[in-house]
Amino acid sequence: MSIPPPPGNQRPQDPYGPPPADRQWTHGPYGPTGHPYGTPVSVNALAVAALVLGVLCFLPAAGLVLGLIALRQIRRSGQSGRGMAIAGAVLSSVGMVLWAVVLSTGAVSKAWEGLKDGAQGNESLSLEKGDCFDAPGGLEGDTYDVDRVRCEGRHDGEVFAVVTLPGGAFPGDTRITDIADEKCYALQDQYAMDTWAMPADVDVYYLMPSRESWRYGDRAITCIFGGTEAGTELTGSLRGDPTTFDTDQVVFLSTANALDTALYEEPETTPEDDLAAHRAWAAQVHDVLGEQIEALRGHPWPSDARTPVADLVEDLEDAREEWRRASTAGDADAYYTHYDKAYGSVDGPATVTARKALGLATTPPASEEGESPDSEAQV
Repeated sequence: MSIPPPPGNQRPQDPYGPPPADRQWTHGPYGPTGHPYGTPVSVNALAVAALVLGVLCFLPAAGLVLGLIALRQIRRSGQSGRGMAIAGAVLSSVGMVLWAVVLSTGAVSKAWEGLKDGAQGNESLSLEKGDCFDAPGGLEGDTYDVDRVRCEGRHDGEVFAVVTLPGGAFPGDTRITDIADEKCYALQDQYAMDTWAMPADVDVYYLMPSRESWRYGDRAITCIFGGTEAGTELTGSLRGDPTTFDTDQVVFLSTANALDTALYEEPETTPEDDLAAHRAWAAQVHDVLGEQIEALRGHPWPSDARTPVADLVEDLEDAREEWRRASTAGDADAYYTHYDKAYGSVDGPATVTARKALGLATTPPASEEGESPDSEAQV
């Protein structure tokens, strides 16, 4: 006689007995660990973050910490993502080792300097006064790289001055060009004092900061002597400063350059358009000539140069008187009369004789009329 089973669903008893308490699972409508059957298990967010940081090698220490925390959370919550947490921790550990190697070898510093060099045009080309160089791309247009060479040989350019601009916001290409015009042309005579010795095929160029290089601290305007024609080269140094002349030559050239500077300030308008401006300029030239005449008279010249310099002083006195009359001219015609006579007494035969006696160049520079005003290059 069989006994029917009690009502309700009954499971056959496990022949091996109930599992230990630490291995019992709760069944029924829920699966193991209390998750409903068919419900996806969530992925641990820290495991994902650890993997991302490990792959990118970005903040490797943070990636390692997040990976370890994620493993602990996964063990407690039963979330998925254990493989990602382990991978993130491992990759971050490798990243930390690589960063340590890079920092210890200075590779980061070199890489940063390389980045700055590229943006600055080889760190504003790092040229200094007296440097001679070749520019693979030429001196006109944008120049990004140069090769220093000895001045004794053939080269594209020679640096005669470096002007450092103040900090602040980028002033703009036009403003920097104006500064370069003003500064470079004023400084060229300090480097090459004897303007008569300057070859006719040499012009002034400048390397200027660009907007990009300015962001990396480039503040240098580099003033350069270069050939007037594209592709032409210089031979030998053009340096002719007080270190290359004796005292008598320096005194003579200083007075000549001061007069040239005053003459260079001639108004751009014509006397017919602005007679007052021209008369004011003539008065300035008159005053500068007075100062230079006194300097020439007061210097103890060597015996073979005394007479030539004295003759030159007489010519400069005549020129000074004509500039005085030009400064009070009543009309443009009268102004031109005195203007022409004044220039006729400057750089005439007496100047050549005095220069010869002092061992200086004796060929006057060619007229600059009709020449292009300037050339420029940008870093």
